[in-house]
Amino acid sequence: MDSRSSCVVVTGFGPFRQHLVNSSWEAVKELSKLGLGNDMEVELQTLQLPVDYREVKQRVARIWEDLQPQFVVHVGVDPAAKAIFLEQCSKNRGYRDADIRGFRPECGVCLPDGPEVITSEVSMKAVSRRAAVQGVEVAFSRDAGRYVCDYAYYLSLHHGNGCAALIHVPPLSPWLPASLLGKALQVLIQEMLEEIEKARAQNQKLSLCSSSQGESTGGLLL
Repeated sequence: MDSRSSCVVVTGFGPFRQHLVNSSWEAVKELSKLGLGNDMEVELQTLQLPVDYREVKQRVARIWEDLQPQFVVHVGVDPAAKAIFLEQCSKNRGYRDADIRGFRPECGVCLPDGPEVITSEVSMKAVSRRAAVQGVEVAFSRDAGRYVCDYAYYLSLHHGNGCAALIHVPPLSPWLPASLLGKALQVLIQEMLEEIEKARAQNQKLSLCSSSQGESTGGLLL
Protein backbone atom coordinates (compact mmCIF):
# COMPACT_ATOMS: atom_id res chain seq x y z
CA MET A 1 0.00 0.00 0.00
CA ASP A 2 2.84 2.42 0.71
CA SER A 3 3.72 2.57 -2.99
CA ARG A 4 0.20 3.55 -3.99
CA SER A 5 -1.20 7.04 -4.41
CA SER A 6 -3.39 8.80 -1.86
CA CYS A 7 -6.38 8.18 -4.11
CA VAL A 8 -9.54 6.52 -2.77
CA VAL A 9 -11.99 5.27 -5.39
CA VAL A 10 -15.67 4.78 -4.56
CA THR A 11 -17.99 3.16 -7.06
CA GLY A 12 -21.77 2.78 -7.29
CA PHE A 13 -23.83 0.77 -9.75
CA GLY A 14 -26.18 1.71 -12.54
CA PRO A 15 -29.78 0.57 -13.12
CA PHE A 16 -30.77 -3.10 -13.16
CA ARG A 17 -34.01 -5.06 -13.07
CA GLN A 18 -36.68 -2.94 -11.38
CA HIS A 19 -34.10 -0.59 -9.87
CA LEU A 20 -34.20 2.16 -12.46
CA VAL A 21 -32.70 4.48 -9.84
CA ASN A 22 -29.96 2.60 -8.02
CA SER A 23 -29.54 3.88 -4.47
CA SER A 24 -25.87 2.87 -4.48
CA TRP A 25 -25.03 5.37 -7.21
CA GLU A 26 -27.27 8.05 -5.70
CA ALA A 27 -25.41 7.64 -2.41
CA VAL A 28 -22.02 7.83 -4.13
CA LYS A 29 -23.06 11.01 -5.95
CA GLU A 30 -23.94 12.56 -2.60
CA LEU A 31 -20.58 11.46 -1.21
CA SER A 32 -18.80 13.15 -4.12
CA LYS A 33 -20.40 16.44 -3.05
CA LEU A 34 -19.47 15.95 0.61
CA GLY A 35 -15.94 14.61 0.12
CA LEU A 36 -14.20 12.59 2.81
CA GLY A 37 -13.55 15.50 5.16
CA ASN A 38 -10.82 18.12 5.31
CA ASP A 39 -8.71 16.05 7.70
CA MET A 40 -8.51 13.19 5.22
CA GLU A 41 -5.45 13.72 3.05
CA VAL A 42 -6.81 11.70 0.16
CA GLU A 43 -8.12 12.34 -3.31
CA LEU A 44 -11.65 11.01 -3.74
CA GLN A 45 -12.68 9.66 -7.13
CA THR A 46 -16.17 8.33 -7.80
CA LEU A 47 -17.24 6.12 -10.70
CA GLN A 48 -20.40 4.36 -11.82
CA LEU A 49 -20.13 0.70 -12.81
CA PRO A 50 -22.71 -1.08 -14.97
CA VAL A 51 -24.38 -4.24 -13.66
CA ASP A 52 -22.40 -6.18 -16.25
CA TYR A 53 -19.87 -8.85 -15.25
CA ARG A 54 -17.57 -8.48 -18.27
CA GLU A 55 -17.51 -4.69 -18.14
CA VAL A 56 -16.94 -4.71 -14.39
CA LYS A 57 -13.99 -7.08 -14.78
CA GLN A 58 -12.31 -4.70 -17.22
CA ARG A 59 -13.10 -1.54 -15.29
CA VAL A 60 -11.98 -2.85 -11.90
CA ALA A 61 -8.67 -3.95 -13.41
CA ARG A 62 -8.23 -0.47 -14.95
CA ILE A 63 -9.01 1.24 -11.65
CA TRP A 64 -6.15 -0.60 -9.96
CA GLU A 65 -3.73 -0.34 -12.89
CA ASP A 66 -4.32 3.29 -13.87
CA LEU A 67 -5.18 5.00 -10.58
CA GLN A 68 -3.21 2.76 -8.19
CA PRO A 69 -5.52 3.70 -5.30
CA GLN A 70 -4.73 3.06 -1.67
CA PHE A 71 -8.30 1.85 -1.17
CA VAL A 72 -11.38 1.04 -3.27
CA VAL A 73 -14.93 0.97 -1.94
CA HIS A 74 -17.71 -0.60 -3.99
CA VAL A 75 -21.24 0.37 -3.02
CA GLY A 76 -24.14 -1.85 -4.02
CA VAL A 77 -27.86 -1.99 -3.26
CA ASP A 78 -29.50 -4.76 -1.25
CA PRO A 79 -33.21 -4.55 -2.17
CA ALA A 80 -34.30 -6.37 1.00
CA ALA A 81 -32.06 -4.53 3.47
CA LYS A 82 -33.24 -2.16 6.17
CA ALA A 83 -29.69 -1.48 7.35
CA ILE A 84 -26.31 -0.70 5.78
CA PHE A 85 -24.16 -3.83 5.59
CA LEU A 86 -20.36 -3.87 5.54
CA GLU A 87 -19.16 -7.01 3.74
CA GLN A 88 -16.12 -8.63 5.34
CA CYS A 89 -15.21 -10.99 2.51
CA SER A 90 -15.99 -12.13 -1.01
CA LYS A 91 -16.28 -15.61 -2.49
CA ASN A 92 -14.93 -16.84 -5.80
CA ARG A 93 -17.77 -19.17 -6.83
CA GLY A 94 -21.55 -19.19 -7.13
CA TYR A 95 -22.21 -16.31 -9.55
CA ARG A 96 -25.23 -17.79 -11.34
CA ASP A 97 -27.60 -14.81 -11.67
CA ALA A 98 -27.54 -13.14 -15.08
CA ASP A 99 -26.48 -9.49 -15.43
CA ILE A 100 -28.34 -6.80 -17.40
CA ARG A 101 -27.12 -8.38 -20.66
CA GLY A 102 -28.15 -11.89 -19.69
CA PHE A 103 -24.54 -12.96 -19.15
CA ARG A 104 -23.28 -15.27 -16.39
CA PRO A 105 -19.60 -15.94 -15.62
CA GLU A 106 -18.38 -19.29 -16.93
CA CYS A 107 -18.93 -21.95 -14.22
CA GLY A 108 -20.07 -19.12 -11.94
CA VAL A 109 -16.46 -18.25 -11.07
CA CYS A 110 -14.68 -14.90 -10.69
CA LEU A 111 -11.13 -16.14 -11.25
CA PRO A 112 -10.56 -19.81 -12.16
CA ASP A 113 -7.31 -20.01 -10.17
CA GLY A 114 -8.30 -17.59 -7.42
CA PRO A 115 -8.69 -18.44 -3.73
CA GLU A 116 -12.14 -19.51 -2.58
CA VAL A 117 -12.50 -16.54 -0.23
CA ILE A 118 -10.67 -13.22 0.01
CA THR A 119 -11.07 -11.14 3.16
CA SER A 120 -10.77 -7.38 3.42
CA GLU A 121 -7.86 -5.92 5.34
CA VAL A 122 -10.42 -3.81 7.22
CA SER A 123 -12.22 -5.28 10.23
CA MET A 124 -15.82 -4.57 9.22
CA LYS A 125 -17.04 -5.69 12.64
CA ALA A 126 -14.86 -3.04 14.31
CA VAL A 127 -16.03 -0.36 11.88
CA SER A 128 -19.69 -1.27 12.33
CA ARG A 129 -19.30 -1.03 16.12
CA ARG A 130 -17.55 2.34 16.08
CA ALA A 131 -19.37 4.14 13.29
CA ALA A 132 -22.33 6.20 14.43
CA VAL A 133 -24.68 7.00 11.55
CA GLN A 134 -27.80 8.82 12.59
CA GLY A 135 -31.01 7.45 11.09
CA VAL A 136 -29.78 4.07 9.88
CA GLU A 137 -28.37 0.91 11.44
CA VAL A 138 -24.93 -0.35 10.39
CA ALA A 139 -24.09 -4.06 10.54
CA PHE A 140 -21.44 -6.36 9.11
CA SER A 141 -21.91 -9.41 6.92
CA ARG A 142 -19.91 -12.38 5.66
CA ASP A 143 -22.12 -13.14 2.64
CA ALA A 144 -22.02 -10.48 -0.06
CA GLY A 145 -24.69 -12.10 -2.23
CA ARG A 146 -22.89 -13.53 -5.30
CA TYR A 147 -24.05 -10.90 -7.80
CA VAL A 148 -22.18 -8.24 -9.79
CA CYS A 149 -21.33 -6.12 -6.72
CA ASP A 150 -19.83 -9.15 -4.96
CA TYR A 151 -18.01 -10.02 -8.21
CA ALA A 152 -16.50 -6.51 -8.33
CA TYR A 153 -15.51 -6.83 -4.68
CA TYR A 154 -13.68 -10.12 -5.20
CA LEU A 155 -11.73 -8.66 -8.12
CA SER A 156 -10.78 -5.54 -6.13
CA LEU A 157 -9.68 -7.60 -3.15
CA HIS A 158 -7.57 -9.67 -5.55
CA HIS A 159 -5.99 -6.69 -7.34
CA GLY A 160 -5.57 -4.64 -4.16
CA ASN A 161 -4.31 -7.34 -1.79
CA GLY A 162 -7.29 -6.87 0.51
CA CYS A 163 -7.40 -3.05 0.35
CA ALA A 164 -11.04 -2.87 -0.66
CA ALA A 165 -14.53 -2.80 0.80
CA LEU A 166 -18.11 -3.49 -0.24
CA ILE A 167 -20.95 -1.56 1.35
CA HIS A 168 -24.54 -2.64 0.71
CA VAL A 169 -27.12 0.11 1.14
CA PRO A 170 -30.92 -0.21 1.25
CA PRO A 171 -33.15 1.21 -1.49
CA LEU A 172 -34.06 4.89 -1.25
CA SER A 173 -37.16 5.78 0.74
CA PRO A 174 -38.72 8.91 2.29
CA TRP A 175 -36.99 8.09 5.59
CA LEU A 176 -33.74 7.04 3.90
CA PRO A 177 -32.87 9.67 1.27
CA ALA A 178 -29.70 9.77 -0.81
CA SER A 179 -28.37 12.63 1.34
CA LEU A 180 -28.42 10.42 4.45
CA LEU A 181 -26.78 7.53 2.61
CA GLY A 182 -24.09 9.84 1.28
CA LYS A 183 -23.31 11.08 4.79
CA ALA A 184 -23.26 7.46 6.00
CA LEU A 185 -20.70 6.57 3.32
CA GLN A 186 -18.52 9.49 4.40
CA VAL A 187 -18.54 8.37 8.04
CA LEU A 188 -17.97 4.70 7.20
CA ILE A 189 -15.12 5.28 4.75
CA GLN A 190 -13.40 7.62 7.21
CA GLU A 191 -13.56 4.83 9.81
CA MET A 192 -12.23 2.28 7.31
CA LEU A 193 -9.26 4.47 6.40
CA GLU A 194 -8.47 4.98 10.08
CA GLU A 195 -8.67 1.22 10.59
CA ILE A 196 -6.15 0.71 7.78
CA GLU A 197 -3.79 3.30 9.31
CA LYS A 198 -3.98 1.56 12.68
CA ALA A 199 -3.19 -1.79 11.09
CA ARG A 200 -0.30 -0.28 9.15
CA ALA A 201 1.15 1.37 12.26
CA GLN A 202 0.85 -1.90 14.18
CA ASN A 203 2.59 -3.82 11.41
CA GLN A 204 5.41 -1.27 11.31
CA LYS A 205 5.78 -1.53 15.08
CA LEU A 206 5.95 -5.32 14.91
CA SER A 207 8.45 -5.10 12.08
CA LEU A 208 10.69 -2.73 14.07
CA CYS A 209 10.50 -4.98 17.14
CA SER A 210 11.39 -8.00 15.05
CA SER A 211 14.28 -6.13 13.47
CA SER A 212 15.60 -4.96 16.85
CA GLN A 213 15.46 -8.48 18.26
CA GLY A 214 17.29 -9.77 15.20
CA GLU A 215 20.07 -7.22 15.58
CA SER A 216 20.38 -7.99 19.29
CA THR A 217 20.54 -11.71 18.69
CA GLY A 218 23.06 -11.19 15.92
CA GLY A 219 25.28 -9.23 18.28
CA LEU A 220 25.24 -12.04 20.84
CA LEU A 221 26.10 -14.61 18.24
CA LEU A 222 29.04 -12.55 17.07
